[in-house]
Amino acid sequence: MRKPRDFDAELKALSDKAKALKDRRLVQLGELAVATGADALPVEVLAGAMLAAAQATDAATKEGWRKSGAAFFQRSARGAGGGNAGNAGGDAANNSGAKSAAADARPS
Repeated sequence: MRKPRDFDAELKALSDKAKALKDRRLVQLGELAVATGADALPVEVLAGAMLAAAQATDAATKEGWRKSGAAFFQRSARGAGGGNAGNAGGDAANNSGAKSAAADARPS
């Protein structure tokens, strides 16, 4: 006879994992703000810039931001001295999907 599933334990595990992912996302957003120098801006200015970026509808503007962001990650990957800078930039670009809404307002 099979052992019954413990749905409560599974739900709690999923909830804990979701919380950990949200916490990690917040930490990464903070790290991104520091890495870009945005932490030097007043909070109101940074919030206003992020709101404007999130509400932007011009595709050309967003593409320019995307290229600038990709170049930033490639520069920082090379500057880290990693032997596999191309892969590090790709990983950063893939992970930036979680950061994009608040950090650089890039659509997913």
